Amino acid sequence: MEKNINQQNANFWNELCGTGLAKSLSITEITPDSLARFDEAYLNIYPYLSEYINNENIKGKKVLEIGLGYGTLGKLLASCNCDYFGLDIAENPVEIMRYRLSLMDKNPDHVKVGSALNIPYENETFHYVYSIGCLHHTGDLAKSIQEVHRVLLPGGKAIIMLYNKNSFRQMIYIPLARLKSMLSLSKADKTYRNFSEFVRSLYDLNSQGQAAPHTDYVSKKQVYQIFKNFSEIGIDVQNFDTYVLGKGKIIIYREKLLDNLARIMGLDLYIIARK
Repeated sequence: MEKNINQQNANFWNELCGTGLAKSLSITEITPDSLARFDEAYLNIYPYLSEYINNENIKGKKVLEIGLGYGTLGKLLASCNCDYFGLDIAENPVEIMRYRLSLMDKNPDHVKVGSALNIPYENETFHYVYSIGCLHHTGDLAKSIQEVHRVLLPGGKAIIMLYNKNSFRQMIYIPLARLKSMLSLSKADKTYRNFSEFVRSLYDLNSQGQAAPHTDYVSKKQVYQIFKNFSEIGIDVQNFDTYVLGKGKIIIYREKLLDNLARIMGLDLYIIARK
């Protein structure tokens, strides 16, 4: 089962997470200039992301990032003069992060292909582990968190983003979509094999319109259970959707909600956990 989900994820995530944003920016090749434009746009969408680096003292520390995407977070981490390591289940994110490190005169060999369910490092190796939007796709979230705990040094910290089970999307939008599907007012059940796949498509979708192979959604209560081996756990709620009505008429502007409703019913849980 683990081997199967790893292969599915390797195939799906070989198309870089962020490809849609890159296309919207007319990025057709990977260059220092195109990556800079991507990073600027990405951090404008997620302005709070850098806080989870700036609030930590990672200089000179050994830091592992799991799930690399276009490498925006990896670049931010490596720019802080930490001893950066990267891990991803797919080859293309690894290659782009290696390219970024080479541009920074840092060791590209510190980035490798591997599974978060079997992190290829010894016990108590890292001061920090960062994983933003990755571990809920592994097929065994609890095991991936155990692996993070294993490779952290005593007193080390994990900064992990997982999808919020109690978000506005999960609590309001998806039940309404399910009702429309049951009443045959929606094409969701015709486009996807089942409603679960439709829900996954709301979170992660490739350029062929396919949803990620597996996605978990967790509540704060479940986070405390999954992270029970950590000595300290903090949780921030972040991110929100822009919702539209009718023919593209916006009724909820995402940017206006990032500092209020998003902090209560946002899409993402940012977990800061100390071993």
